[in-house]
Amino acid sequence: MIRLITSVFLLLTGLVTFAQSVQKEVMQQIFDEVKTPYKYGIVLPQPDQGRLVDSPTIFRQNTSWYMTYIIFDGKGYETWLAQSNDLLHWTTLGKLMSFTSNTWDATQKAGYVALVDTDWGSTYEAEKYQNTYWLSYLGGSEKGYEAGRLGIGMAMADDLTKPNEVQRLPRPVLSAVDRDARWYDDKTIYKSLVIRDKAQKTGYPFVMYYNAKGTKPDEKGNGFENIAMAVSSDMRHWKRYGQEPLITRKTGICGDAQITKIGDLYVMFYFGAFWKPGAFERFACSYDLVNWTDWDGDDLIAPSEPYDKTFAHKPWVVKWNGVVYHFYNAVGDKGRVIAVATSKDMGKSLVGN
Repeated sequence: MIRLITSVFLLLTGLVTFAQSVQKEVMQQIFDEVKTPYKYGIVLPQPDQGRLVDSPTIFRQNTSWYMTYIIFDGKGYETWLAQSNDLLHWTTLGKLMSFTSNTWDATQKAGYVALVDTDWGSTYEAEKYQNTYWLSYLGGSEKGYEAGRLGIGMAMADDLTKPNEVQRLPRPVLSAVDRDARWYDDKTIYKSLVIRDKAQKTGYPFVMYYNAKGTKPDEKGNGFENIAMAVSSDMRHWKRYGQEPLITRKTGICGDAQITKIGDLYVMFYFGAFWKPGAFERFACSYDLVNWTDWDGDDLIAPSEPYDKTFAHKPWVVKWNGVVYHFYNAVGDKGRVIAVATSKDMGKSLVGN
């Protein structure tokens, strides 16, 4: 009787909800809304042969668009800032996060702007919390491409439109060696995205989606990369949510989530790799930010051009003035660059085509 009364109470108060899958026809409608069949081309090339460009995050402040992105120079990651008036032509402004000495994140600082407006076709502005802007970032101290034991750090900025060094918290907020590490993130943790959950569907105001690698105790191998979830009440202290990853193929990579809200539906853009050839863009949908229905149709973006013939992955998607812009990391004959595809024919980029 006590158990029954408790269950009824939880249901009535909304603390427990039933997972609701998204119907196939709704998934098709979302695909039709977000698809971008026209590849405009490269919008941010490599600055030189030795430096690789990666991981765009797009947001709008005042009347301009801004992109944070990362550069790998052989030593590690640093975070950079670019500006645009039209989402197609970008000017590099400078660095937000640079190499340091004798810190946990000395040679890896791959930053991603947090609390960007998630509503589809909205302002895409980054929101302040406690009178400051926030970034989450991949951090580490070993030299090389995503080398060593990586973790997630948090940083703050007074102004995201200027290339000024941000202020970082002294320690990672999530790491593979945490006491509450799960099987799916006990090897290393990679990119993160932090959004505000205004409805607090998770019970918390802030939600982080991150990709991480782990191996189930009863499985062999080096593990695979999944998309998982953490929550916070203050942006400084984070705890894992659930015992299983949200998105996984149990092989290869699922990673780099971006969340947008279309009507009453949340859409997660992400990339897949190596569970079929190459790397490619996918999406999933949810009504509660926790239970996700994976799209089983065509890729949103797949390799098709010389500049993205190797990989087409790591999405950031916005809709502005009736046009959908799908930014992604392209790897091909122009190196590792940022490219964009659109829902309408915008012509061709003069860079790399």
